[in-house]
Amino acid sequence: MQVTSVGHAGFRIDTAAGSILCDPWVNPAYFGSWFPFPDNSDLDWDALGDCDYLYVSHLHADHFDPENLRAHVNKDAVVLLPDFPVPDLRRELESLGFHRFFETTDSVKHRVSGPEGDLDVMIIALRAPADGPIGDSGLVVSDGETVAFNMNDARPIDLDVLESEFGHVDVHMLQYSGAIWYPMVYDMPARAKAAFGTQKRQRQMDRCRQYIAQVGATWVIPSAGPPCFLDPALRDLNDDHGDPANIFPDQLVFLDQLRANGHDRGLLMIPGTTAEFTGSQLDSLVHPIPDDEAEAIFGTGKAAYIEAYARRAAPVLAALKASWAPADGEPLLEPLRARFEPIMSQSDQICDGIGYPVELRLGAETVVLDFPKRVVREPVPHEKFRYGFEIAPELVRTVLRDDEPDWVNTIFLSTRFTAWRVGGYNEYLYTFFKCLTDERIAYADGWFAEAHDDSASITLDGWEIQRRCPHLKADLSKFGVVEGSTLTCNLHGWQWNLDTGRCLTSKGHELRSAKQS
Repeated sequence: MQVTSVGHAGFRIDTAAGSILCDPWVNPAYFGSWFPFPDNSDLDWDALGDCDYLYVSHLHADHFDPENLRAHVNKDAVVLLPDFPVPDLRRELESLGFHRFFETTDSVKHRVSGPEGDLDVMIIALRAPADGPIGDSGLVVSDGETVAFNMNDARPIDLDVLESEFGHVDVHMLQYSGAIWYPMVYDMPARAKAAFGTQKRQRQMDRCRQYIAQVGATWVIPSAGPPCFLDPALRDLNDDHGDPANIFPDQLVFLDQLRANGHDRGLLMIPGTTAEFTGSQLDSLVHPIPDDEAEAIFGTGKAAYIEAYARRAAPVLAALKASWAPADGEPLLEPLRARFEPIMSQSDQICDGIGYPVELRLGAETVVLDFPKRVVREPVPHEKFRYGFEIAPELVRTVLRDDEPDWVNTIFLSTRFTAWRVGGYNEYLYTFFKCLTDERIAYADGWFAEAHDDSASITLDGWEIQRRCPHLKADLSKFGVVEGSTLTCNLHGWQWNLDTGRCLTSKGHELRSAKQS
């Protein structure tokens, strides 16, 4: 099996039984904020796109790149389709001309047959509203000799199926770096922001190491990040200036941490790097440039590399900004009312979970999303808010113009906004913003309406607690960490007070817990 990095979370997997192109992202995403790092625009995308199978893990714009898929990927390729509750991914791919789909069943091994032989594949599909834009997934591939698990940035909660269906995993690709707007966009004291950033930087790498330990693969390829920020307004988000609170560490940082924890089989891959595997044996690892130059991209030469990259990408970024809707125009109150109120009226669980009016500062205009009353309105004098956002009006006008169903996958991941809140993170609020269609909101509201199973218990550091995390049902025997009377679930970093069961991260989500005598 040959595994070729095509950048970020993208790989091409070549076997005697066919080739699979995974998550081929090359064009900037999220209002031009994210660029692949290192630069992958010089790869031969026509050759890479001449594949037998296509796998797109989910609809986040750093995985689903419609421009690249339309221009360079074989439309006769068989799409390995995750088992998602809402068919948005299939519809998007069909609109680009893909017409051959192999519909998988979640966590079930399938055999796909081609002219040169068979491949065993399994897609672990994640279906919680917090997973991507209504779904994320990971792909397992076996050619009968080598087993590869491309987890990208999915966060599966039960990996026992890997061993039962495929045995030992030979190579494991997974996310280790940041892909979020927290805490950078939050209006909070600098000292608090630095503390939260430092904590998040370490937790995301800890989570990755926990997954690596669970899967037990011979070789590990850190992937799915970090992105590169080339807009001058966002350049400080790159981890190239020794900031311990930066949540976007690169591959070399993580590989150093792996080695410090006793794992010396992590592989550095850049766009164009190929690795040849025979079972668990690494036959070769070849970069497209000399090894020392490849490492310099992440080391001493990183700042200079990003500077040169920004100069090359400046015309692309300028063209993107020119395509945004104008900042000025008619007041946004009525368009937002037309967009949001029909969704509010269908989402009792989510609106009640948000629980408060939310302030949107849009340039000179302020609009209130009154979730308890299910209306969009003007603010009243001296009104105070528990949650708020300040967003440039041109971004809001653009997503309205484009009938965008997901503000998380556009505005929020761009980091081109400011947020504030009183109290903890509100999962319901961000779920609302990613579910701006009838299908999505109906699924998400129904998901929250289902009771979580908390009947099974585990013992952890002297506490008896429910086995499944109240947030997204992760197995706390694997992801739970107890420090004193605080439990942290490292899948998403949520915390609970074990004395009271109260969630310290968000409203609701109580935990059953008791101190053992």
